[in-house]
Amino acid sequence: MKLSFIFITTSLILLQSCMKGESADLVIHNASIHTMEDGAKTFEAIAIKDGKIIEVGSERQILNKYSAEKYIDAAGKDVYPGFTDAHGHIMSYARQKLSVDLVGCKSYDEMLVRIEKYQSKHNRAFIIGRGWDQSRWKGDEMPTNNRLNELFPDIPVCLFRIDGHALLANDYLIKKSDVLKKFAEDEELNQGGYIITQQAKKKHNTSIANQIGSIAFDIVAPTGVFVDNAMNPILDILPDFPKEELNAAILEVQHELFTYGVTGVHEAGLKRFEVELLEELMENESLPLNIYAMLSPTEKNIEFARKEGIYQNKSMLIRSFKVYGDGAMGSRGAFMKEVYSDSHEHQGYLTTSLKRMKEIATICEKVNYQMNTHAIGDSTNRIMLELYQDIYSVKPDHRWRIEHAQIVDPKDFQLFAKAGVFPSVQPTHATSDQGWVESRVGKERMGGAYAYRSLLNQFGMMAIGTDFPVELTNPFATIHSAVNRKNTEEIPGNGFLANESITFEQCLKGMTIWAAFAAFQENELGTLEKGKDATLVIFERPVAAPKEYQYNFANTTIIKGKIVYTVE
Repeated sequence: MKLSFIFITTSLILLQSCMKGESADLVIHNASIHTMEDGAKTFEAIAIKDGKIIEVGSERQILNKYSAEKYIDAAGKDVYPGFTDAHGHIMSYARQKLSVDLVGCKSYDEMLVRIEKYQSKHNRAFIIGRGWDQSRWKGDEMPTNNRLNELFPDIPVCLFRIDGHALLANDYLIKKSDVLKKFAEDEELNQGGYIITQQAKKKHNTSIANQIGSIAFDIVAPTGVFVDNAMNPILDILPDFPKEELNAAILEVQHELFTYGVTGVHEAGLKRFEVELLEELMENESLPLNIYAMLSPTEKNIEFARKEGIYQNKSMLIRSFKVYGDGAMGSRGAFMKEVYSDSHEHQGYLTTSLKRMKEIATICEKVNYQMNTHAIGDSTNRIMLELYQDIYSVKPDHRWRIEHAQIVDPKDFQLFAKAGVFPSVQPTHATSDQGWVESRVGKERMGGAYAYRSLLNQFGMMAIGTDFPVELTNPFATIHSAVNRKNTEEIPGNGFLANESITFEQCLKGMTIWAAFAAFQENELGTLEKGKDATLVIFERPVAAPKEYQYNFANTTIIKGKIVYTVE
């Protein structure tokens, strides 16, 4: 009788093992799995093998069919495809982490205090800071370097505005870079940027023409603020941080992204040595983050594209160039059709000449690369939309992108559909800029500002990112801004241009399947389907878009079947 029982029990175990006829590396079950396929319902379990999804289904179906090396009980938590930040700057953020952190400074005084504390700790030979924003200060006036010169007369100091389109330099750096002479002699620097000057009292009168009343002024005295192309002579002598420090900061950025469930970034503008730096980290298995790299159109990068064409190395895909069409709205470098409402003599400018943009477009067409153009002002958006129409006639599915599409003339919305242009937007820009942007462009132009719903209605898709480190990497702040048009502090109360909000589902698609499509990766990423990469996130709390901001984060982040982050 005892032998019969043992035989029956053993037979049941063997039968159960046979029923689980297929093996998997990982099974996640007891979950609420959102595949992000159109019309798809949620599922309870997913099986993964060799970095790929082999099946998604019910709890009973997956657990009965597969035996796995590892099981994860998700405890009913939401599972989504890994989020992609469709416009970010890993390298800039890494450097910001090593620089003086000026983000959130509420005054010039606070900025100076942070610089002094940083220098007392690090004793750098060249002080670099990043993140100041004069719109947070009383009066919204650009700073001058007078007090900076007093504190640091014998060491170069370079402080970048939060958007990276302007910097404040002390006199030591101005002289060291010879920026004033180079700016005066170089027409390209003049046309794509400017130096903010002030009327400075002279020690003696030089001519009646330079006098106002009894006081003489030097009207070309620099304040220390250089905008867009005018920064280039300073950037040319800017030292980089030691490689070891930079590598550590890059991995710190990656970790932060993983904690939010961000598994991929469209890196918006890399130099050749930066690509090589990231590839080194990938080769030693330190950087599993998916990176869709937009190359800066330098001669070395153009040579690389012509030689290599579409390039894939581990988790990095390269098939695009990032071009700067104009500057930023905060520093009045965005190119507008009409003058700025708060600066009637200024209209902005193209930071890359139209001739050069056409040359880059031709290169992109020949090597089968995207052209992804930074376009903030309504004039720049119009110019790029017209330029992109040429590629549409040759290749309708070109997927060339407008990055930001921040201020668009409503009359030009239809060109996004007509030219097949993919809008790539950052919803938190809207809620960060809402306090001052109308003063820049005037009420009459606000109808085309941060108009995400209108853009989506034209093209049918949009890629969504943050533009970190200009904004935070937090995708849940992005969701709140896109859907409720408020920042995480619930400002403004009624939502900023709320008629241009998009739905929760549309925002999620913009960070998953639409972002993948914008990078030609829809066959590998963006949804949780059989055969695609097993790149997904188990979130700690339900993923939603309530009326009030809800903080959330990743419980477990998985890239190609490997756990890269967990709270445990």
